[in-house]
Amino acid sequence: MSMLPKGGDLNFCFNCGACSSGCPASCLAGMDPRKFVRMVSLGMDEEIMACDWVWICTTCERCVHVCPMKVDIPLLVSIIRSQWPKGKRPRGIVDDCERSLKTDTCSTAGISVADWKFIVEDIVDDVRQTQQGFEELKVPMDEKYARLFLTQNSSMPLTEPLEMPPLWKILSLAGADWTYGSKGWAAENFGYLLADDAAWEKILRKKAEVVEQLGCKVLVNTECGHDFLATRQGLEKFKIDHSFEVKSIIEYYADWIRNGRLKVNSDWNSDKKIKFTIQDPCQLVRKSYGDFIADELRFVVKEAVGEENFIDMYPNRSNNYCCGGGGGAILTDFKEERLSYGKIKLDQILETEADYCITPCNNCHSQIMDLSHYYDARFKTIHLWTILCLSMGVLGENERKYLGDDLAMVGLK
Repeated sequence: MSMLPKGGDLNFCFNCGACSSGCPASCLAGMDPRKFVRMVSLGMDEEIMACDWVWICTTCERCVHVCPMKVDIPLLVSIIRSQWPKGKRPRGIVDDCERSLKTDTCSTAGISVADWKFIVEDIVDDVRQTQQGFEELKVPMDEKYARLFLTQNSSMPLTEPLEMPPLWKILSLAGADWTYGSKGWAAENFGYLLADDAAWEKILRKKAEVVEQLGCKVLVNTECGHDFLATRQGLEKFKIDHSFEVKSIIEYYADWIRNGRLKVNSDWNSDKKIKFTIQDPCQLVRKSYGDFIADELRFVVKEAVGEENFIDMYPNRSNNYCCGGGGGAILTDFKEERLSYGKIKLDQILETEADYCITPCNNCHSQIMDLSHYYDARFKTIHLWTILCLSMGVLGENERKYLGDDLAMVGLK
């Protein structure tokens, strides 16, 4: 209690249970949000510190969203995570955080500057040689005074390098003034997930320094959740001087479509009538922008697939359920709990009867794909950049990993 800001707001809790009724993590590890708050209020520190629930909780803030008193349970979870014995923290998050701290790229995969440059140059060279219309495709690196500094989740260059070209094509077709950095480009901050302020700040300062040195005006997060929030909150929390904004690329997708810079078209789906739904990432929607970015996301998807072919989950936007992969949960050993947590999300998707779930967040993508495989569901899980390039007829033959047979040949010549 003493660690909560100004004593916290736990005394405002009147035990109504709204938090538990809307939390997919309720009952996992024998815990739920209401019980958690009461145990802390009663000073049951030893019992709380022995319960793994703080790592199963994704800190998605849906409990705060539905709480009539706005009791900040995720803040309490983060405080307890920060006090967790270092040797007992989830090794997946700890190891990835340590790799981020040791590399100039900030990559959780430990990708070096030299390896990053090689991967990008190798992949873009292949696109130039094999894909008509992109013979002169440019992927800027360390471009001084480029307006946009682009981040990239480390899982892409490490395990899925062919998922990067669709993003490059979108930027090229939109005429974006952008650059990667050879350093500080990785879109992850696991110090934030561990509630390790020292690590969180160190990783963020390295990124901010690179953006400032290049003179970029906007740090653009590419379809990732936690790093976006960790960057926006961290810059303020640690009072890091900076002259750049932090935005999600979804804002730019929407602007470029409205301004005619991206020629997105849904005609390809007018006869096929393949149905799509959207996962609203907690970190981007409920915890950051609010419904604005959820509405922009819907605009982008409807333009690409056809409004009549979009089916919303319920509930949605800021009231949406977390998929169960956020807050570092996807990197823990609690896989059974994570898949149980995600059953609500699976049922939401199945109720739409959509053929595809679009996931504009890497962790959401991994978790929902795990759910579909584990529960033997028929829907496919795809990135937003994939469907945008498909709708513009520029999705390469080798960039269709997550498409089903119904879309595998669409747009290919």
